[in-house]
Amino acid sequence: MAFQTRSPHSPLLPIMLFICLSFTTAVPSPYAPSYACDTHKNPSLKKYAFCNTKLDIKTRVKDLVKRLTLQEKAGSIVSMTDSIPRLGIPSYGWWSEALHGVSDTGPSTWFNASVIPGATSFPQVILTAASFNESLFYSIGKVVSTEARAMYNTGVAGLTFWSPNVNIFRDPRWGRGQETPGEDPVLTSRYGSTYVRGLQEREDGDKERLKVGACCKHYTAYDLDNWTSVDRFHFNAIVTKQDLEDTYNPPFKSCVLDGNVASVMCSYNQVNGKPTCGDKELLQDTVRGEWKLNGYISSDCDSVEVMFRNQKYAKTPEEATADALNAGLDLNCGDSLKNFSASAVKKGLVKQSVVDRAVTNSFTTLMRLGFFDGNPSKQFYGKLGKKDVCTPAHQDLAREAARQGIVLLKNSVRSLPLRKHSIKSLAVIGPNANATRAMIGNYAGVPCKYTSPLKGLSDYVKTVYEEGCDVTCNSNAMFGKAKDAAAKADAVVLVVGSDLSIEAEAHDRTKIYLPGQQNLLVSEVAKAAKGPVILVIMSGGGMDVEFAKSDPKITSILWVGVPGQEGGGALADVVFGRHNPSGRLPMTWYPGSYTDLVPMTNTLMRPNPKMGLSGQTYRFYTGKTVFPFGFGLSYTSYVYKDIKAPKHVSIPLHRAHPCRSSKCNDIDAAVCHNLHFDVDVTVTNMGKKSGSHTVLLFSSPPMIYNAPQKELIDFKKVWLAPWQRTVVRFRVDGCKSLSVADENGIRKVALGPYVLQLGDLKHNVSLKV
Repeated sequence: MAFQTRSPHSPLLPIMLFICLSFTTAVPSPYAPSYACDTHKNPSLKKYAFCNTKLDIKTRVKDLVKRLTLQEKAGSIVSMTDSIPRLGIPSYGWWSEALHGVSDTGPSTWFNASVIPGATSFPQVILTAASFNESLFYSIGKVVSTEARAMYNTGVAGLTFWSPNVNIFRDPRWGRGQETPGEDPVLTSRYGSTYVRGLQEREDGDKERLKVGACCKHYTAYDLDNWTSVDRFHFNAIVTKQDLEDTYNPPFKSCVLDGNVASVMCSYNQVNGKPTCGDKELLQDTVRGEWKLNGYISSDCDSVEVMFRNQKYAKTPEEATADALNAGLDLNCGDSLKNFSASAVKKGLVKQSVVDRAVTNSFTTLMRLGFFDGNPSKQFYGKLGKKDVCTPAHQDLAREAARQGIVLLKNSVRSLPLRKHSIKSLAVIGPNANATRAMIGNYAGVPCKYTSPLKGLSDYVKTVYEEGCDVTCNSNAMFGKAKDAAAKADAVVLVVGSDLSIEAEAHDRTKIYLPGQQNLLVSEVAKAAKGPVILVIMSGGGMDVEFAKSDPKITSILWVGVPGQEGGGALADVVFGRHNPSGRLPMTWYPGSYTDLVPMTNTLMRPNPKMGLSGQTYRFYTGKTVFPFGFGLSYTSYVYKDIKAPKHVSIPLHRAHPCRSSKCNDIDAAVCHNLHFDVDVTVTNMGKKSGSHTVLLFSSPPMIYNAPQKELIDFKKVWLAPWQRTVVRFRVDGCKSLSVADENGIRKVALGPYVLQLGDLKHNVSLKV
């Protein structure tokens, strides 16, 4: 999204969150929400069918569209719409954000000390995804949508929120990787569709209506912002049909099919020479035609203008506008469609019926949100207000989300958890030791409050704080004080990493080491320390910390991602054992040499020895790692035993299918049906601490079509008391979960041996006709 100038404790699984909606008294506000069909103030509007709530939405939208002039239609399909006073329709701002809490990044949402001073800021998505907990994803979505509706009612937010970001975190240098659920298509798909459902689904069970409108972005193959001399406005991603089908597009498909998302946003970049917002095959044929999107397709901000000015794809603004509309675009973040749609129609570049389609899809979404139903105070969510934002329950969930995501990467001699009674002094050191803004990352709003690492740890024991250096760490002038503090303390918590000056939108990294001299700070403090040293890495992307991994003086390593407003409290809960860590890395941590070998512009997923490319993400990467995808330790140990699954599975085919009479290597997934089987594994907590544990089910398919060497097909989260065991069952849909994409992007089910993996256990299963 482009930044534009804007106007003013013990975790239970699954999490059961009860959001109390008050239907008693409304909260008075000097601001008022924007809505159409105010028949109380203007009774004459009752004559219009589009204001009649007893009619179905399709009829109402059709009535509205036919009443509009061409220019009124054009002014209705941009991010800040024109008002239409003669029909009682005010201007509406489509652009609001809710990536990990209601944000004021978009111009249609803002905070005001006298109205809504802040909203709950959850961990950045990359850390929430590390929990591998779908019930958590959903619960966060429910809270965020409740706070969003409350803010709409007080006149400081819209109803449409352009979140989540479901791009694949392909390259560790990407500054926006923190916004995503990581590098795996299954995890990203499950996060995206579940969070969308949390945002959109209403508590009254009305399937047609929306609580708020979500948007899955940025479609597609968008994973570069500004790297060396290449930026997102000029980047042409060369992507194979195979990679589109099995890597880049699955999260968007899941958003539409499984989440029923209200919108998909096309990206800035080109894919194979075409701007995504002007690609009919991507938009009209796939999102609208194949996936059946029930909503609108939006552009990223000023993308249509980018097609003309930056990419030189069209000769005139009218041609760019027509290209986008003809491709299937319904709404433009920016002004291009308002300024040039009418002239494009008059020049014969686009039909007015295409403009009507765009208006219809956009207005249908607003109808589903209740924008045309009159005063929102009279509607289902009408009594939500300031009292429903930043509630204690919401802030507790933010702390719980951060706890569940934190990943324990190293714990030699079981130095963690620290025992509160044995720590008389704790040195809290590092550039992020007293972090606040760095904890909320990209697309954050104003949080309810901050609990920094220093504050969280100080709530447990007496602390002494030394910064050591700032995040850029270009000077070692303060290293001496940090070393002195470490030498005197019973233990050291050393919080390093990055912030938005290192990795952010429009700012990709070129190196994946700790910034500046942070490595030196860590090593010198560890050398000086008399007690255990806990290294805490606060970052969106992975870091090469091999030096710390192999340093015996650094007894523990924790990754806390970008942990949100309650990050410091969550960290302290993990350090002192109130919470047993269960997070797993949602992305591969590569050695620093990776950035010297792989250009960020290489969007090909599969290894190519001739080009010296070792593949990207754990599914294809063949090189060494610092920490692999899915890695994460605990304060207890979990043992897997007794995989129970079939050794042979037969695919039922029609008698006339050629593979029943001749040998085949695969069959089309489209003709594969009813291929389900169970995979059971017994998991036992062999330690003395209760904890939650993520069970990951991987598959390694037959060597065909250059398929992934290994890929996640399912995951489940379980809670186990000491010495408790449970049987975890996975229901595998062989036609879907075991399918691979061929070179043409067609899904196939390979025949032959598969290896299923759960922890250290492997099981062979053969698929045959």
